[in-house]
Amino acid sequence: MLFNELNLLKNIQHAITDEGYTNPTPIQEKSIPIILDGNDLVGCAQTGTGKTAAFAIPILNLLHRIVGSSSKVKHIRTLVVTPTRELAIQVAESFDTYGKYTNIRSLVIFGGVNQTSQVDQLKKGVDILVATPGRLLDLNKQGFIDLNHLHHLVLDEADLMLDMGFINDVKKIIKLTPDNRQTLLFSATMPIAIRELADSFLTKPEYVSVTPISSTAEKVNQKVYFVDKENKRNLLYQIIQGEKLESVLVFVRTKHGADNVVKALKKQNIHAEAIHGDKSQSARQRVLESFKRNETTVLVATDIAARGIDIEMLPYVINFDLPNIPETYVHRIGRTGRAGNSGMAISFCSRDEKTYWQDIEKLTRQKVKVVTDHPFQWSEEEKNPDAKPDFRNKKKPLGEKKTSESNSRKSEASKKKKKRWY
Repeated sequence: MLFNELNLLKNIQHAITDEGYTNPTPIQEKSIPIILDGNDLVGCAQTGTGKTAAFAIPILNLLHRIVGSSSKVKHIRTLVVTPTRELAIQVAESFDTYGKYTNIRSLVIFGGVNQTSQVDQLKKGVDILVATPGRLLDLNKQGFIDLNHLHHLVLDEADLMLDMGFINDVKKIIKLTPDNRQTLLFSATMPIAIRELADSFLTKPEYVSVTPISSTAEKVNQKVYFVDKENKRNLLYQIIQGEKLESVLVFVRTKHGADNVVKALKKQNIHAEAIHGDKSQSARQRVLESFKRNETTVLVATDIAARGIDIEMLPYVINFDLPNIPETYVHRIGRTGRAGNSGMAISFCSRDEKTYWQDIEKLTRQKVKVVTDHPFQWSEEEKNPDAKPDFRNKKKPLGEKKTSESNSRKSEASKKKKKRWY
């Protein structure tokens, strides 16, 4: 299918052509007609599938018919709720890109920055508002946001909002909107809580799913190192330095861990930077731009911060810490090997992460290449950390004393003097 077969307005089609796109991705091909028909939709699609354009393009098409004239009074007609600042910025940029030949005005708001400029823009009037939950509820409470004219509500990355504890905020936001709105929910995974949310607040939604989560991993070269936890930093340095890797995205579990990895790499004269929730918005943007310009060799990130990172050419992903949710592994490595480019995913697995790795292999249905020629392998005596000592009585080899005899704390003289009760 071609974009020009989707009955889009010329203004929107022109912007799509400017971006060099002629064929919609599977999620776009399935979602755009449903949204144009005004139906509610639940889309299951992960990072890199063209999900944002799948809702931005049809919404712009619908809005342009309503607010095409610049003389129209600006009301918030579309609200997109995203869990992180990076994602919010990314979504807003998509609306700006595909709506550049329209009079549609969009605004992105998020916490962590002064609200003054955001409030000023809201007072001027906007058609599309992209927001994180906290700042949205805060400005609504202050009376700066009116959702009574809303036509479209989009809940983006719903599973991440669930993981971050925003689900109650999302429910509050939904209750602020008109009942006759069109609601679109997109999520990389579909846990029960997300399905329940869809059942509660969407009206006869159509379900769209593309690229099963387990299949994305097949497109990326993968290998795993079984390494003691205390040697992970040494191994990371050895791989980056030894193989002269550049543009490396390293995933860690915690913010503190990200900072520690960066410190260790900088001591070895590797230009590394961290991106996580404790960094200011300006600092995160600065680090990200530096990485995109190849001024920073290694970007160390937590999963939540990385959801909003959009980098087209990313050759290497390293899982310094394995995720405890196997789907997260697929999201991580799905950031490399895009658009026909080759990609490599390297994972470090310590003893206490062995069950995580087993769950990952079960989900992806793949046996990943194990690298053994490195100096930081699990020590021989502890290769099977799950094995438990067997205290059951076993037949001993001939001539070997029984445990009770050999391990007794009594002296031989005491044993000889012991009186038998029978």
